[in-house]
Amino acid sequence: MDEDTVGGRKQSFLAADSATINYHSYEKATKRRILIIDDEPDLTFVFKMGLEDNGFVVDTFNDPQQAISNFKINFYDLLLIDIGIPNMNGFEFYIEIRKIDDKVKACFFTASEAYYMNLKSKYNNLTDLNCVISKPISMDDLVKRVNQIIY
Repeated sequence: MDEDTVGGRKQSFLAADSATINYHSYEKATKRRILIIDDEPDLTFVFKMGLEDNGFVVDTFNDPQQAISNFKINFYDLLLIDIGIPNMNGFEFYIEIRKIDDKVKACFFTASEAYYMNLKSKYNNLTDLNCVISKPISMDDLVKRVNQIIY
């Protein structure tokens, strides 16, 4: 074999490697990103695993301050927020996030519809608080709901 042939093979190998890298970069870029904030680590873990198994990229936080500190503008397609998080309620968290990114979509988790409605009445100046997911929820139903919201 001459050097050009070896070089040609190496080039082909590198081109195939580059195509693989580009495909993975494209695949990663097209996956929808979700941030979940809930004070129950077991729930965030289960939701993260289930949503990732269905093609989403998911970041989870159990502490709202940590979530705010790590939040990136124009990064998430959807926020899933428990309204009963500690140190601030889910609506207060949402208000803080909207100061950073006013275009991000959000949906709220609640185990109590009455608590949600009572809390929502205190934040009647927020017009986009109508997306609610009741807990408990099956993973199939959560994935369907997330797809409806994002797409």
